[in-house]
This record gives sequence, C-alpha cells and structure tokens, in this order.
Amino acid sequence: MSKFSRRNFVKVAGAAATLPLLGRPAFAAEPLKVAFMYVGPIGDFGWTWAHDHSRKIMQEEMGDAIETSYVESVPEGPDAERVLRELAQQGNKLIFATSFGYMNQAVKVSQQFPDVFFEHATGYQRTENLSTYNARFHEGRAVLGTIAGHMSKSGIGGYVASFPIPEVVMGINAFTQAARRVNPDFQTKVIWVNSWFDPAKEADAARAMIDQGVDVITQHTDSPAPLQVAEERGVIGFGQAADMSSFAPNAHMTAITDDWAPYYISRAQAVIDGTWEAMDTWKGMKEGFVGISPYNAAMPAEVVAAAEAVRTGIIDGSYDPFAGPINDQSGTERVPAGGTQDDGQLSGMDWYVEGVQS
Repeated sequence: MSKFSRRNFVKVAGAAATLPLLGRPAFAAEPLKVAFMYVGPIGDFGWTWAHDHSRKIMQEEMGDAIETSYVESVPEGPDAERVLRELAQQGNKLIFATSFGYMNQAVKVSQQFPDVFFEHATGYQRTENLSTYNARFHEGRAVLGTIAGHMSKSGIGGYVASFPIPEVVMGINAFTQAARRVNPDFQTKVIWVNSWFDPAKEADAARAMIDQGVDVITQHTDSPAPLQVAEERGVIGFGQAADMSSFAPNAHMTAITDDWAPYYISRAQAVIDGTWEAMDTWKGMKEGFVGISPYNAAMPAEVVAAAEAVRTGIIDGSYDPFAGPINDQSGTERVPAGGTQDDGQLSGMDWYVEGVQS
C-alpha cells in the first residue's frame, strides 16, 4: 500500500451547484457494487476504522443486495484519482471517498463517469453525480471540553491537531469554549502534526504538551498514540472517532464516535431504487451521526451529569456550543451575546476563540 496523509488542505474555488439526477435506472438485477476509498489503514482504530465498521454493518444489513469492497491507505493527489478511476472501471456504481483531501479528484473522476454515483466525506464541492456528507464533530468536542473543564487541575488542555481546515478549527474552538464555560481561565495548547495518522508524531506532540503542564489530552488525529501517552504519564484523554478505551483504560474518559452506517445504507438503497440525487448532508448528535462512548467509571458523578447535560442539550437544542458572547484570541468579540454561528460561518471558520494557544 502507498503511504498516506489525509485531507491536506487545498483551496478550491466555488462549489458546483447541487443538481438532482433524474431518470436514473434502478439497480436490482444483480448486487449493487459499492466501493470505499480510505486514507488510512482500517486498523487505525479511529477515522478509517469507523468508516469500515459502518461498511460492514451496511453489508450485513443489506445482504445480497450489495457487494462491498475497499482500498485503504490511499494518499491524496494522483493516487486518489487513479484509485477512484479504477474503482469505477471495475463496475462499482456507488463509490465513497472518505477524506477531505480527495475533493479535487472526486470532482474530476465523477465528471468522467457520469453513470457512477460518488459520495465525498467532509467536502463541499458537488457535481450531478457527486454528493457530499459530513458530521457535526464539534458537538462532541463540546462534551469533551466540558469534562476537561471540570477535571483538569492545571486548567490547561492539549490538542493534537492534524490540519488547519475549518472542521478541525471548529473542534478546537468548541472544546475550548465548553471548557471555559466551566473554568473561564482554561487554556488549550495546540500542536499541529500535519498528518491524520502518524502515531510517532502524535505521541511526540502529546509528550511535549504534557511537559508544558497539560493534564488533559484530546486529538483530531486518528491513532490511539496520544491516549497511550496519557496513560503512561497519568493524565486523562479522549478517543477520536471510536471508543479507544482498550488502549488507555485509566486515561480514556470517553470518545467521540462516528456512525456512518445509516447514511451508507440509505444512499445504497437510493441507488437501487433509482432515487439517488446529488445533495449535501451535515448531521450531528441529534441524528446519531456523532455519539459519545461510555464514560470512564472513574469520572465523578457530577462530571458525568455535566457532560450529559451538554450532550442532551445539544440533541434537544437547548445547548449551543457557539452561543455568544465569544471573543477571539485577540479579545475581539466575534459572537455577541444572544448570537451564534450559522452553518455557513461554521463551515468557513478560520479564527480561534479566546484561550486557544495555536
């Protein structure tokens, strides 16, 4: 397999208009061939593992109606374009490209194969046969930040970050803002590792921050390495995309979990029924795209209650991670009292809340 990086941030001008596909034939005579392209290994125990776990659920639920396959550890760039083209040429009629950095390639290949349906995770460009889908990961970050605000003794959290794209910036801000609602002096140190799966870099970043006084480690990278360092150093941490408690039974307080299976099933069924159309989907905790894994038994009852209040509040709409007032790093008010950030502002977020040391 080729070496991988995932979601290198490339600025692309404008999003194509979302257009429905009409008059497409239904696929019923033989199993629908569905393929997945992953940026990391399925054993990363994070992002790619979660996607592949959902693929397995999809296959089990849909049975003989579909036939699934995957290619793992595909880097962005020419390799991604080549793999997407090969998957289309192999007869796959529905292809999921599960990384932000696959966007340019997905657009190009979708235009070359107009009778194949493409789905791109976390992107924003669409064509007549290319949809986009994403999850509101920042909602889960607010739950983690609440726990950090209550449990950190130093008042300093550490964030192992991948690339400075809006999705990651949004998560850092939601985590920090939630922690500061508990402890107004809370600070979040950020180290960028410029990778989505590099256990050595992730571990080094965690060690460096712990040496600087951090006693809570969270991450927007995919390996359990930061948690393993937290376990070794006696601080707490959180899993990414899946329950990672087996790697750090003492340190792991909880994790954000990703559940793509319902979406994958619905999109495959739409192709089979002939009702698939290009669209954008962005859902969160209310719809089950984002979840929270079981809390560590060592968490105090009042902390569990606070975390649950945020989780259920996000679901019922009574808690908004970006409710104002919010100042940025310079102290300038970005969100006034009574205000918030709409989806357009969130998806283009390029500033940090007060308390972030990036």
